[in-house]
Amino acid sequence: MRGRVAPRTLRVHIPMLDEANAGRTDVPETAALYADAATHEAEPGILAVSINAGFSEADITEMGPTVLVTHDQGHQARAARIAESLARRIWDGRGKVANAFLTPDQAAARARDFDAAKGPLVIADYADNPGAGAYGDATALLQALLRAGAGPGAFAPMIDPEAAAILHRHKVGDSVTLELGGKCDPTFGGGPLRLTGEIRHLSDGTYTGDGPILGGITHSFGPTAVLRVQGIDILVVTLPGQMLDLQQVRTFGIEPADLRFLVVKSMQHFRAAFEPVSGEVIVCDTGALATPQAHLRPYARVRRPVWPLDRDASF
Repeated sequence: MRGRVAPRTLRVHIPMLDEANAGRTDVPETAALYADAATHEAEPGILAVSINAGFSEADITEMGPTVLVTHDQGHQARAARIAESLARRIWDGRGKVANAFLTPDQAAARARDFDAAKGPLVIADYADNPGAGAYGDATALLQALLRAGAGPGAFAPMIDPEAAAILHRHKVGDSVTLELGGKCDPTFGGGPLRLTGEIRHLSDGTYTGDGPILGGITHSFGPTAVLRVQGIDILVVTLPGQMLDLQQVRTFGIEPADLRFLVVKSMQHFRAAFEPVSGEVIVCDTGALATPQAHLRPYARVRRPVWPLDRDASF
């Protein structure tokens, strides 16, 4: 505004659906990209360096990671070298994914046999993350856990307004049989399960976070219930939301320390609050809408070729 600089921004677009680890800054290779971007900002004439990891669930023409460097007059060549270098590192790391994606049956077997002496096994249902646009009502993992007899544990949340309304027509302690989950699109993560369980909690779903992401912030899941089926406490909610804070379970009577396992519907953001209280964290691909198997989604607007849909894509 004072006219001391004349900023211009250049942008490098990488032909990938997203950065290999979706911007997870707890992965050393990804964290180093952001650290180096900050270092470059201290150079003369380099005003800002931004790395955007992309978002593979968005079917848009501009899909993909980008590096943007804002520079002053006379520094365009250096800005271009910085952008190209960071972009090349993202491209070269495209196959180096930190997560080991388990199938629902594999995750259920781990849950059944887990020793929770140091905390529960936290299972991230990566593919059914509401924060990525998934429906949050996939049933494949819950079905596998029930089939394996994996309890005691918890599953949070199951976003099913219809089921929540049915449960709210009863009282705590009642035994209820109903169709749960899988109602938005059974082709992504499984169809409804007919279950009988005991209602353990009923509320309006309001909670106040106390963790690093939601600390002090009040949200609501809407009419909420906890249904216990075969030793698994299922958090049934009305409004979508991914798991970010321990109060999203503790408020509703679910204490992680009492469990062998805890399923959380989230990709990355659960880690800040849930990893410290866990004995171990594993990641499950349930085949829901945010599955890392991008070829299962019917893209129409993404520019092709793009990796990994097109293995011969180049940069």
